Amino acid sequence: MNLFGEVEPVKAEPIAPYLGGKSQLAKTIVGKIQQIEHATFVDVFFGMGGVFFRRVSVPKLEVINDINNELVTLFRVLRNHPEVFLKELAAFPPSRIEYDQLRKVDTAHMTDLQRAVRYYYLQRLTFGGNPKHQSFAVAPNFAAKLNWKKASEHLTAASERLAGVVIENMDWREVLSRYDSAETLFYLDPPYWGGETDYGKGVFKREDFAEMAGLLTNIKGRFLLSLNDREEVREIFEAFSQEQVHLNYSINPDNPKKVAELIISN
Repeated sequence: MNLFGEVEPVKAEPIAPYLGGKSQLAKTIVGKIQQIEHATFVDVFFGMGGVFFRRVSVPKLEVINDINNELVTLFRVLRNHPEVFLKELAAFPPSRIEYDQLRKVDTAHMTDLQRAVRYYYLQRLTFGGNPKHQSFAVAPNFAAKLNWKKASEHLTAASERLAGVVIENMDWREVLSRYDSAETLFYLDPPYWGGETDYGKGVFKREDFAEMAGLLTNIKGRFLLSLNDREEVREIFEAFSQEQVHLNYSINPDNPKKVAELIISN
């Protein structure tokens, strides 16, 4: 039985830059997703949706999850209130002054809408999309990273794509447990080996890789997992199929670095 419906992929560029984005691997991963029949698709470490928004088909149920509450708030607000989000965003042109003020503001008394716009604005203008070490990204001969007109078109398309998608804000273990079934396909893009603290203290620990391998051994469904190619990673996930892929990676496009990654699956 064909469980897929067709959908237009959202523009190849991510909604906003984000550390560990999968721009170069996305086409390969999406191709593999297309070959696995499933009724439920779960993106366990969603980030900015580098794989999700490039997909060209949808099953019966789609779930996106991230432990970052600010990021989840962004996508909830964008899905439910795109017009209001864009109207609020229009008040913030790309500016170092605005950037520094928003970066320092206390979010405790902000509405969800204000938090969502703030988070998007900062991520859009942060060097390398690094949420942990934010700095204003601007350089001679490079276009500003936030153009309201282009952003409006992009965000509207993303909002429409999120219609009907379940948005979760859980620990990755809970997501695996809650949505596992014989017809579920999980996509996991955890922090890289060696970059476990890149997304904040306590978000992910090195010991979690071994726990993840153990839990994935016992799931009823299927999974695809992308990680940097390290001997330690190969050993931990040795029970599964491992495919090496090569790509050029760098936050500085003028100085790319060749790296290898693994696509691990059951």
